[in-house]
Amino acid sequence: MRVLRELRDLLRLPGFRRLFAVRLVSQTGDGMFEVGLATLFFFSPQAQSTAGRVAAAFAVLLLPFTIVGPWAGVFLDRWRRRQVLLHGNAVRLAITLAIALLMVTTGITPVIYVLALLNLSVNRFLLSALSASLPRVVDGPLLLTANSLTPTLGAAAAGIGGGIGLGAGLLLPRGSAGDALVVAVSGLFYAAAAWLAVRIGRDELGPDRRTVTIRWGRQLRSLAVELGSGARYLVRRRTPAYALGAMAAHRFLYGVALIASILLSRNLLADPADPAAGLAVFAQVLAASAVGFFLAVVLTPALSPRTGPHWWIAGCLVLAAVSQLVLVVTLTRVVLLTCALALGLAAQGAKISVDTIVQRDTEDAYRGRAFALYDMLYNAAFVGAAALAAVTLPNDGYSRPLFVAVAAAYVAGAVVYRVATVRTPSAVAVAPALGVVG
Repeated sequence: MRVLRELRDLLRLPGFRRLFAVRLVSQTGDGMFEVGLATLFFFSPQAQSTAGRVAAAFAVLLLPFTIVGPWAGVFLDRWRRRQVLLHGNAVRLAITLAIALLMVTTGITPVIYVLALLNLSVNRFLLSALSASLPRVVDGPLLLTANSLTPTLGAAAAGIGGGIGLGAGLLLPRGSAGDALVVAVSGLFYAAAAWLAVRIGRDELGPDRRTVTIRWGRQLRSLAVELGSGARYLVRRRTPAYALGAMAAHRFLYGVALIASILLSRNLLADPADPAAGLAVFAQVLAASAVGFFLAVVLTPALSPRTGPHWWIAGCLVLAAVSQLVLVVTLTRVVLLTCALALGLAAQGAKISVDTIVQRDTEDAYRGRAFALYDMLYNAAFVGAAALAAVTLPNDGYSRPLFVAVAAAYVAGAVVYRVATVRTPSAVAVAPALGVVG
């Protein structure tokens, strides 16, 4: 199989192996940590299960980083990205241990929510650093395969971590002590990721231009100017800006579908009085989505070079539309799982191509800011989705008019994106040295 052959080629690259190891280990810890959050926020007996409150929980988690996140990109273009991976994972170790200690000593308090938010914010920063670093260790045609494999296998590692967390929760005595132990063990994965980052050369991941010392007061305006210049640069390049716009629209609509899935799992396809049953249904939804992610990693490298990345992105948006129209006709657990698989394939397939376009059409000096802006749009779109879901979804999550509207928006997004990219000079013309097929 072509993907396996190219994976072997990638693993022969020492820099890729080391960077890939950091991603896999840290995202395994993410899976354990995020399963704990999902259980706490949505599927614990005391969790709120209305559309508005589920949406509010997402907004609280994502809105602050949407505002703060863009500043991270400036630092990714100033600081050694290897040091970011090292120190970021060390910070997450400290945060998870603090959360575990508070769970045992004081129980669930607002402080735990603040620390969980901080942990997730650092995580998004590190994922931006990993994406910005990838072209430093992989180039040429293998970059598309690397973009396919690293996020997907990273998500698989997170799934394994989540499975470990769920299994430990079943085996350990119920209560705060058992939950705290699961959180603390997730911190050990962050410690291992920090140690693995040390194996990467200090300057191997770039950037080429660095500012070692930043005087915060005097640099604030400079950072704003640089962030703005990064955004203007992407607009001038056109293809990365269009790709980011497509992903933001996809993320917005995907967010609505995900919140609906949580409500359907807990309040319609399971007994609302039994949160554990709802969690089991939602776990199946996530598993189906993971299958879709895996299909994306197989299909995207095989089909995207034939269609071109722009047609592939548009096709993924159309597939997402179909997944929502099926829900309009009927809803059973099997139908929901099938639609989750299709939506997972569409989401990951589009993301792989967007990542590749942004990486190849963005110079290294701007790449950190590009991926931080990527994260800002990614999270802001989900916050917008939460706001829409709060006012449009019933508490059981099932709304035929909303599913029709989401499907129509997906189709409109596909058409607008393809028309815009057809009228744009190919990426080869914009950046001949990058060799991107339009």
